Amino acid sequence: LPLTLIRKPIQNPFLRSFLFYVPYVTLAVMTFPAIMNATQSPIAGAAAMVIGIVAAWCGLGLLPVSLVCCATVLILEHFIV
Repeated sequence: LPLTLIRKPIQNPFLRSFLFYVPYVTLAVMTFPAIMNATQSPIAGAAAMVIGIVAAWCGLGLLPVSLVCCATVLILEHFIV
């Protein structure tokens, strides 16, 4: 609420950087536990997260990464765990 009362642009580079990354950190903090608890086995969730990070790092888009993660969970929970 205090930031809505400020009319001038924020000049402090540290504060601007901090405010820029707040939504990303909030999303990560909310998503990470959900990834681990959404599956029957936390091992399958952790493996899907790691494989998804690697797939995204290699340049795959959102849909291919999510499909790879879903396939990872399906394979691990159905056949291995």
